[in-house]
Amino acid sequence: MALVCALAGCAANNGTPVTVRTVPLPSSVVSVETQHLTPDEISQVVGTTENGAYVLGPNDVISVNVYSHPDLSVPNPLQYGNHAGALITSDGSVQLPLIGNVNVGGLTLQQAQQRLQLAYGTYVVQPRIAIELQQAESLRYYLLGAFTTPGVVYPSHPLDLLDALALGGSVNISGADLYQAYVAQNSVKLPIDLHALLIDGDMSQNVTLAPGDAIVIPTSANENAFVFGSVAKPGAVPFQSGGLTLLQALSDAGLDLGSMTNGELSQVRIIRSQGASAQYFVVNASMIENGKAAPFALYPGDIVYVPANAIGTWNQAISALLPSLQAVSGILNPFVDIKYLRQ
Repeated sequence: MALVCALAGCAANNGTPVTVRTVPLPSSVVSVETQHLTPDEISQVVGTTENGAYVLGPNDVISVNVYSHPDLSVPNPLQYGNHAGALITSDGSVQLPLIGNVNVGGLTLQQAQQRLQLAYGTYVVQPRIAIELQQAESLRYYLLGAFTTPGVVYPSHPLDLLDALALGGSVNISGADLYQAYVAQNSVKLPIDLHALLIDGDMSQNVTLAPGDAIVIPTSANENAFVFGSVAKPGAVPFQSGGLTLLQALSDAGLDLGSMTNGELSQVRIIRSQGASAQYFVVNASMIENGKAAPFALYPGDIVYVPANAIGTWNQAISALLPSLQAVSGILNPFVDIKYLRQ
């Protein structure tokens, strides 16, 4: 202290300003790699529709035109005052002349047309069928979470994600957790990155929605990461005032850093997924603890794994993680769910 004071006094006496230089700490990241979901992996779990074509559902009304057979068409052009078409019931079936009940629920118009052509082919030689959607009553979207006006919306035609978001009034960006926001379709989270869409303007994420899709945007008050492995309290760890570092998460999960060997702490694994891609980090937490590396900031939804011993590959780490991931599969980001849990 005396030396510092003396130096400060000399600087003041000489009129020369003292410049304090800080050297940034090195990164604690040992390695990082990126993986992407393949189209096959996505389609096996989510399924596909034909270029975002409308899918028929309960309470939809369709018209069916059987060329050269007006008596088989619905509505029948020979009968005045008939209803606008055929109603699709709750089980997805439609009642039609001659062929009776035919299930068209979950089909596009083109697929339904092909099915009816096969059905009428039993009675009509080379039937030609045309189907038109008269009323899209099954089309609805669920907007949940950080919207100014959340709820169920009933548009008159299929919408893309941005248009559907606008029906919720607006998204409270400052209070939203876009890293863990998702679109759910048939109980499956789609690999869509809402953070990239709304913050970075990545229009590749602006997909066409299917009837019944739910857009869920959690609030930032519920942001968390997940810590598993050699910790006393595995599971979700909440963010604190909007942030969370790796050492804070390990401490909150009950890890006694002092009892871990350098070899174990030097191989902490972190999976950070957004949309259809993920980054795999190996982080040396021992360097951070000893002040030899900069803190590692976690993102909402990060999965942290502390190995019980030195492990060689990511496949080994994933195998050890799977039972823990299964237990919280419902709240994980879609990449992990599709890549490892639903295959």
